[in-house]
Amino acid sequence: MFTKEEYTDYKDFCARYKPQSPDKFNFAYDVLDNLDPDKRLMVHVDDGGTRREFTAGFFQETSARLANALTEQGVKKGDRIMLVLYRRYEYWTVMLALHRIGALPIPSPSLLTKKDIAERVNYAHVSAIICEDTICERVDRARPECPGLKLHVQVGGAANDGWIGYEEFVASGAAAFPRPDDAACGDDPMVIFFSSGTTGMPKMVTHTFNYPASHFTTAAHWHDLEEGDLHLTLSETGWAKSVWGKFYGQWMAGAAVFVWDFRGKFHPAELLRVMAENNITTFCAPPTVYRFLVREDLSQYDLSSLRHCTTAGELLNDSVFHAWEKAFGMPIYEGYGQTETTLQVATFKFMTPKPGSIGKPVPGWDIALLDEGGNKVPQGEEGEICIRIDKPVLGLFDSYMDEPEKTASVKFDGWYHTGDKAWADEDGYFWFMGRTDDLIKSSGYRIGPFEVESALVAHEAVIEAAVTGVPDDVRGQLVKATVVLASGYEPSEELTKTLQTFVRELTAPYKYPRVIEYVDDLPKTISGKIKRKEIREADLAKMGKK
Repeated sequence: MFTKEEYTDYKDFCARYKPQSPDKFNFAYDVLDNLDPDKRLMVHVDDGGTRREFTAGFFQETSARLANALTEQGVKKGDRIMLVLYRRYEYWTVMLALHRIGALPIPSPSLLTKKDIAERVNYAHVSAIICEDTICERVDRARPECPGLKLHVQVGGAANDGWIGYEEFVASGAAAFPRPDDAACGDDPMVIFFSSGTTGMPKMVTHTFNYPASHFTTAAHWHDLEEGDLHLTLSETGWAKSVWGKFYGQWMAGAAVFVWDFRGKFHPAELLRVMAENNITTFCAPPTVYRFLVREDLSQYDLSSLRHCTTAGELLNDSVFHAWEKAFGMPIYEGYGQTETTLQVATFKFMTPKPGSIGKPVPGWDIALLDEGGNKVPQGEEGEICIRIDKPVLGLFDSYMDEPEKTASVKFDGWYHTGDKAWADEDGYFWFMGRTDDLIKSSGYRIGPFEVESALVAHEAVIEAAVTGVPDDVRGQLVKATVVLASGYEPSEELTKTLQTFVRELTAPYKYPRVIEYVDDLPKTISGKIKRKEIREADLAKMGKK
């Protein structure tokens, strides 16, 4: 059904690779149930260090049992079910069971507060929640405000009052769940992801049952997976990125996923140790993680099994790229997508990586950079990343659930407007600039925050940076950097001048931050994205302009 072929270069890839979804596709029935029950699909290490391996047979049986148990409790096709399960292996069983039923899972992050839970449950008309025992107390406090929430399943620990214990619940269901005649498939809605909005209620991004098929491209060609590989994508299950790298595509490519369910603060040395001990073959993480990893003594870790590395989510600065390549003899291949899409722009192994470039459009995605008038911009000029939608696009979201006006605001005139800006070089590589609202206009120049941030974090004194614009009577806006310093560094005028000079040497001189503010932490969404708008609003308030 899904077969990987080799390609000589990008032109060959575009000419011969035609991503498609099988007719009436449902991943649980058409992929999982056709795998050898003895095939290894997951290696799981929990926070206590316990290592377990899980086969296709395990997920075939447990997902069927859970599907039966849920239907006996009244869960049906089209129901919306919230999941909060960190990186527990039960997450995969629950997702697959809901795919069998045709109910819509809403994977959610563990950082949701009581207020977040109540708002999302009511906003999405959630009828059941399946969560880890550590989340139950927050749900219990939200329940009086959620009259539509009827079923509560607790994973881990002794079941609290009003909760059904997961293990007993799964065991109560029959071991077979035959495919119904009216099984959800194809263009039926399959999953809802809440986008990580920085203001107001996040949008409910809805993908159909064809969506998993698009992730074969992600796994087989971007992650370069082969039969028997063990792949690690560092993401919690509450975000769409987890199914990019921990689920559908990896299993379709014949690989197993490695899941490290660590809790608490991230320790780069511990990640390197876990990768070495478990012989990880392919790895994907945000650039921030790579930045922490290259600060470690990489020579102390045997990563000889590692053969291919990828990154997405922000820009990868040159120094990290070259440090990683020097240590392990392999580049890092960048990619780009959104919660609303799968992988749509990427650098593949048959392409020469350009550090800081997200690559070229993926076959199946007709992408153009458009100006505000809907015209394609010349090579080298910035434009909004837009996807042609006059024909179906495998992997593109169906809609913002229950909000047709929001869907129409981004899907119009034959294009899906991502809201992200980029420019293309003479070789057709895309260079990401940032969200449309994040661009800075200074002295006639338009400056994307990512390039300046990338330059700043290349300096050993800087752990994180957020670049925004502040009003200026002469230049229109000044480039401002809000910086978190590494241990051992203190704010000073001398350090500010050093960082400004450093950035000028790495970027065009007009891009350097004329204002630098030092802070302990940057404001972020629960998905870890920087809230640049919050920084801009705080600056305006300080200036008395808000």
